[in-house]
Amino acid sequence: MAYEKKWGNNPKLNATEQKKLEKDGLEIYKDIPYYAEYGFDSIPKEEWDSFKWAGLYLQRPKEDGYFMMRVNIPSGILTNEQADTLAQIGRDYGRDVVDITTRQAIQFHWLRIEQIPAIFKRLERVGLSSAGACGDITRNIVGNPLAGIDPHELFDTTSIVKDVYEFFQYNEDFSNLPRKYKMAISSNVYNASNAEINCVSFTPASKEINGENVLGFHVKVGGGLSSRPFLAQTLDVFVRPDQVKTVAIAITTIFRDYGYREKRHLARLKFLIADWGVERFKEKLLEYTGPLLSNGKDETKGWNAGYFYGVHPQKQKGLHYVGFNVPVGRLNAAQLFEIARIARQYGNGDIRTCNSQNFILPNVPTEKVEELLEEPLFKPISSNPRSFIGYSVSCTGIEYCNLALVETKERLRKIAEYLDAQLSIDVPVRLHMVGCPNSCGQRQIADIGLQGVKMKTKDKGMVEAFELYVGGTLLGGGEFNHKLKGKIDGKDLPAVLLQLLTHFKKEKQSGESFYSFVGRKGLSSIQEKLDEIIENVAV
Repeated sequence: MAYEKKWGNNPKLNATEQKKLEKDGLEIYKDIPYYAEYGFDSIPKEEWDSFKWAGLYLQRPKEDGYFMMRVNIPSGILTNEQADTLAQIGRDYGRDVVDITTRQAIQFHWLRIEQIPAIFKRLERVGLSSAGACGDITRNIVGNPLAGIDPHELFDTTSIVKDVYEFFQYNEDFSNLPRKYKMAISSNVYNASNAEINCVSFTPASKEINGENVLGFHVKVGGGLSSRPFLAQTLDVFVRPDQVKTVAIAITTIFRDYGYREKRHLARLKFLIADWGVERFKEKLLEYTGPLLSNGKDETKGWNAGYFYGVHPQKQKGLHYVGFNVPVGRLNAAQLFEIARIARQYGNGDIRTCNSQNFILPNVPTEKVEELLEEPLFKPISSNPRSFIGYSVSCTGIEYCNLALVETKERLRKIAEYLDAQLSIDVPVRLHMVGCPNSCGQRQIADIGLQGVKMKTKDKGMVEAFELYVGGTLLGGGEFNHKLKGKIDGKDLPAVLLQLLTHFKKEKQSGESFYSFVGRKGLSSIQEKLDEIIENVAV
């Protein structure tokens, strides 16, 4: 290797770290052809976790030998040929399931080891990769899905994201990090990349330098969710666009060499930042980068949570982008083929995925917009979705995930549709459902977060249940939602949510968001109402 493993002599390294000292995660690519030839039974159990570096997880139950694959889509930007290829993979290998993730990636299920080399070849032909989509490595880089066409970006970040992404791809100098490592790069002023929940985020900023207003980035570090969530903190540095890769490499190097490797649950960058503080971290950063300018002006104006529904003008005169809702992020292959066909017919063929699990069709001429919206596909997949289904986000859940405690995707879809049939509110209410504390569905930033748990019933059986959290946002630096007392039986959840949201509608002020409502009424008031609702529903 080209670097010294400074942690190599630590006798307290956890078992995963000891294994990574012996064999780098990316080495799995050398083994996959053999396993594909001889079948799942040829894979030693101790090698199962190594597949993460190739973007592969064994889905539930692991012993059945089916893999989930996550494909990187940096900034969510897909060419038409790439979209067609992904649809083909879903059709030919993935039992027709194509999911959009909360990091703009595409996820497949039901893949067999015998099929993986052929899938890799299909991805490689169109410039796609699953490398690093999982594992202790740099994950898919989240960015502005409107990069290059966005009236609300400071500048086009497409080439910056591409340059940084390609540097880390298959790079064994950075494939042995303490844990997963999530990066975001966006100049959208409405925080489309959810900057505060990433390990590292480059956010839009400007600075007056020698009388000239220079556009660039501020840098946030140490964000992340899971069972111990942290909001990222801002370093006192201003980074020009041409410095982004240098700074990204330096921060990643610090994490690699100084991040914690003794306890897996304390190994994310957020724990190093929490211990060191941003001043010490900045000092170490400057040792790698040389001098950087101090902060300029934060150009962030708000938070759109990655939602871009409807028809909007682009920077380019006469062209529009159209944002669509994919209910809880799940498509089938036929739908993705049709999206690609429509993108070719009405736009330039490109498709953009969003971290809200939705997609955008860009570059649609004004005269084609109405005809595009009349396409039959855009009835189940709407550009103007109803309030609840349009703002519902879900993780994979127990259907495929080994960590999940409850079923999530189909449950949340049904709940959202039920709420939409019963209730109309003048503001969106963002519902996020997760099947375990790892929070792939980003429960902490939701208006209403629903976290799956097991609950013992009166007859001492176990049922799927949910804890309820309220008041999450990434406005103004962010605030995670707050846990309310009590567990709600999964079968009662639709009725409980309907009554709670009916109460919100009745008590809210005109145009008041759910987050503002929680702040105005207070947690104790909402807890009191929830207790009353649960008692009535349980009767």
